[in-house]
Amino acid sequence: MPAIVDFPTVVKEALALFGDLFDTEPARRHFAEYLTGLMVAENKTVSGINREFALTPDQACLNRWLTEVQWDVTALNDRRLAWLQQAPRTRYSVRGVIAIDNTLVDHEGKLIDDVGWCWDQADERHVIAHDYMISHYVCPSGAHYPIEWRRLKKRETWAAKACKDHTPLCIELIDDVLTRGIPGDFTFDSYCTSAKVLNHLQSKQAAYVGDLKLNRKVVHTGREQKLQDVARQIPWGAKKPVRMGQRRYWYFSKQRRIPDVAHPVRGVLFWRERDEQEASNALVRNRLGWEVIRMILVYRHRWTGTETFHRDGKQQLGLGDCQVRSGEGQTRHVYRVSAA
Repeated sequence: MPAIVDFPTVVKEALALFGDLFDTEPARRHFAEYLTGLMVAENKTVSGINREFALTPDQACLNRWLTEVQWDVTALNDRRLAWLQQAPRTRYSVRGVIAIDNTLVDHEGKLIDDVGWCWDQADERHVIAHDYMISHYVCPSGAHYPIEWRRLKKRETWAAKACKDHTPLCIELIDDVLTRGIPGDFTFDSYCTSAKVLNHLQSKQAAYVGDLKLNRKVVHTGREQKLQDVARQIPWGAKKPVRMGQRRYWYFSKQRRIPDVAHPVRGVLFWRERDEQEASNALVRNRLGWEVIRMILVYRHRWTGTETFHRDGKQQLGLGDCQVRSGEGQTRHVYRVSAA
């Protein structure tokens, strides 16, 4: 049976904060209904949210508000970020970290705009999904939240819509952060550690820490070699210990040149045990004077900022539950999940 007869206090507070972005009272009510549904409804589709309320118009009204009624999602996102700066725990800081990563959001049908077959590395299978690039902010307090995002187009629409792949979309997210004047260091996995991204960050004088695949080539002893081949040449005595939590790792750090990267970088190879030849991970940074521990502290926030939001967004806030077919409706849904 429908259980919701009034909006939760947190939603009423959000309505006071964001309500003036909507020009009619019904639009403001739909905003509150959708936000409430994302938080408490078991089924977070439009029909599922609509069914949770005791008194509500036909679900078509909520659907039209999501897909057709004019309201500015960019203004909603800007207001959300400005509101987060009012509390010390969520305020921007020079010690903050901007983490950028992509995530797949599964869908059940092929008729939704921009969905396509994508390879899910976690499950090792192809899924019908949206592929999102998302920038996140991690505060020194540990609080974290999404900043902005971009959605990739499915392959068959690339020519018609001049679609961009992950690299230019990552650069767009970087530029968005810099335009907003958000302080902090960037971090990302090997998916984004391309020469174009690294060169762009260096040109903007922005600090970064990125993950490198162990088959990535670097210049070592005067010739290009794969990182894993370089790792096998590092002598036992050159490896130094570093502790991360309760676990001790061994590392070797050296300034290196990466093909097509137009600035000097410092790469770090990691081993689980000192006598192992095969490295377990590699990181790269453009701040040559940083200590390794600072590099690790920045990089570990990639998990804090991205993976936890992806998990909570999908499992708790219905990030992948919206089934409206229009791209505009999907766009508004993602911004609403960010607000929730």
